[in-house]
Amino acid sequence: MALITDQDSGLVTETNSSGKSYTLPFILIVSLFFLWGMAHNLDSILIPHLRKACQLKNWQSTLIDTSVFAAYFLMAIPAGMLLKKFGYKNSIIIGLTLFAGGAFLFVPAANTLSYPIFLGALFIIGCGLATLETAANPYATVLGDPAGATTRINLAASFNGLATIVGPYLGTIFILSGKEYTEAQLAAMSAVERANYFAGEAASVKVPYIILGCVLIAVALLFKVSNLPEIKNKAKEETSGGSFLGALRHRHLLWAVIAQFFYVGAQVCVTSFFIRMAHQGAHFDEKTAGTYLSWLYGGLFVAGRFIGTFLLKFIKPNVLLSVFAVLATLLCVVAILGEGGYVIYALGGVGFFMSIMFPTIFALGVEGLGDDTKPGSSWLIMSIVGGAILPVIMGLIIDSNGDNVQSGYIVPLLCFLVILYFGLNGYKIRKQIVTV
Repeated sequence: MALITDQDSGLVTETNSSGKSYTLPFILIVSLFFLWGMAHNLDSILIPHLRKACQLKNWQSTLIDTSVFAAYFLMAIPAGMLLKKFGYKNSIIIGLTLFAGGAFLFVPAANTLSYPIFLGALFIIGCGLATLETAANPYATVLGDPAGATTRINLAASFNGLATIVGPYLGTIFILSGKEYTEAQLAAMSAVERANYFAGEAASVKVPYIILGCVLIAVALLFKVSNLPEIKNKAKEETSGGSFLGALRHRHLLWAVIAQFFYVGAQVCVTSFFIRMAHQGAHFDEKTAGTYLSWLYGGLFVAGRFIGTFLLKFIKPNVLLSVFAVLATLLCVVAILGEGGYVIYALGGVGFFMSIMFPTIFALGVEGLGDDTKPGSSWLIMSIVGGAILPVIMGLIIDSNGDNVQSGYIVPLLCFLVILYFGLNGYKIRKQIVTV
């Protein structure tokens, strides 16, 4: 999933008229969109895998999401401060270094079979991702003709969507072992056999994350040695930029923040338990389930972005958002009550209908804010903390229902109802309701 940053930031490049090519800098920026997409989509593989390797309850396994998205929430303001102090190029290098450091920490975490170290590593990765996204989104808009800014950032974001397919696919091949034992089978093993099994499961994450860390360091070095265009503020005086708390006096922004909180939570819930749902509801082995997460869910999510973008040329954003929310809700009902392979096809369909929700909610939320656009954008970005909270609730529901994964999908279902309300009513621009 990419964060949306205020693109009307008054930034220009110093080298726009120098005739230099921005091809290499833009390729480097595009690589960042792909890399942080990989990190997020590997989490969907890590949750069922570390649940098995570390013998976790469902709610404990969702702390993987909590670690990453809590880091986004906590790093939002510090990342902006880094950007202001060190500039875009150095902030990107700092973000890549944090990202790589977290990836390398997977080695001691696996060696000691320590879930807290895994969570610490993921938190550091999340801090790196937040820093990268804060810097890379606006930087992509200024690498070339200002008239092509929207095209450039959408092109970059498409590579983020590509990671929805590639991340789970590679994770399925290199992390998931396909070895699954019942509690009775584990109990029948000797202590040494059980220890070797758990150690082997944990060890499978080491090579992929070492490779990822090395790639990140290589990309950071490329940024270090590359002659990237400098960026500076326009000379003209900017407006006050509105009030951070005061922005919430706009009723439609307040509802957009709520809707975005539930959307991000819904997306993370759907993908975090997709593999376990495929195993329990459709009776797929974990390797097959991982393949379906990659090609079915990921493929439909990417297709939904392109098709949804096309439909938005003819259908009002709030109307399309409402229709997609209704259809996603109905597919959640199928996932909860159904049985067999079509349960997984229902979740794949949910991916299709979720694809436009984040940018559409964002756009509707900042519409008409004026000077409050920038603080309003910050609120919408911070609302992704829903990805840290709602999966834990889903895990607790599953645990309280005897490990019935299907029962947990009531959480994304309710999330889509909140989004439906926003599409039908909450998006409307009305009189300001709060004085701060």
